[in-house]
Amino acid sequence: MRTATGARVQAQGLGLRTGQGTVYAGVDLDAAPGSLTAVRADSGGGRTALLLTLAGRMRPTSGALAVDGHELPRNARKVRGIAALALCAGVNDLDERLRVAEHLRERLLMRFRPAPRSITGPALAAAGLDGLDTQRLVGDLSMPETRRLGVALALLDEPRLVLVDDADTGLGPEQQRAFFKRLRTVADSGPTVIAACADAEAARGLAEVVEMGGAAPPPEGRHHAGRLSAADAPAADPTSAPNRSEKENA
Repeated sequence: MRTATGARVQAQGLGLRTGQGTVYAGVDLDAAPGSLTAVRADSGGGRTALLLTLAGRMRPTSGALAVDGHELPRNARKVRGIAALALCAGVNDLDERLRVAEHLRERLLMRFRPAPRSITGPALAAAGLDGLDTQRLVGDLSMPETRRLGVALALLDEPRLVLVDDADTGLGPEQQRAFFKRLRTVADSGPTVIAACADAEAARGLAEVVEMGGAAPPPEGRHHAGRLSAADAPAADPTSAPNRSEKENA
C-alpha cells in the first residue's frame, strides 16, 4: 500500500444552508499536510455535512474551500480522487451480514485506480487490525474493530485526505483515546486526517481540536453562524456501525 503526502485543507467562511435552514456556517479551517484534526460538534451540529463537503461530495453555499489547492465545488471530482471517507452514516454503511473480506473486496472494486488484493493486509495493519480474521461477519465485530475497519477501508483508496465521522460514537473513554492514537499514527504516515466527534477530550495532545458551533437554530427560527477555532495544539507524539452495547477494545 502506497502512502502519499497529505493534502492541505483550507476553508474560510465555509457554510451550507438548505431550505430547512443553516446546516453549518462560518467555518474557518486550515489543516496542514499529514496533520490530525478533531472537529467537535454536538449531534445535529453539521459535522457530517462538513466532512462530506471537504470530500467533494456536498456543495457549500457560502465561503471558500480548497483541498490540495483544488477549489471546491469547481474541482469536486479531483478532490474525490484524493479524499476517502471512513465510516459515515447514511453514505457508506457497513452491511452486518457481509464478512470483512467481502467489504474489503468491494472497496477495492470502487477504487479510481486498480489495485492488487495484497494491499488489504497493510491497510488493516495501519488501522490497527493486523491479525483480524477477515472471514468474520461485520456484525460480530466489536465497536472499536468496526471503527478501525472503516479506517482500513478508507486507506485502500491510498488517499491524501482521510475523513472519519463519529470518531467517538459507541466507544468508552479509553477506547476513544486508543482510536485517536491510531488516527495519529495514520496521519504520521502521510495522509491528512480530519475526524468529527461529539467529545474531543480523548483527542487532546494528539490532534488539533477545533470547536464547531452554531448549527442548531436559535429561538424564533433564526440561524446564527458557527466557527471553528483552535482549542488545542497537537503533540509530537453517507457509514456508521449499529449502536451495540460497548465491547472490550480489540
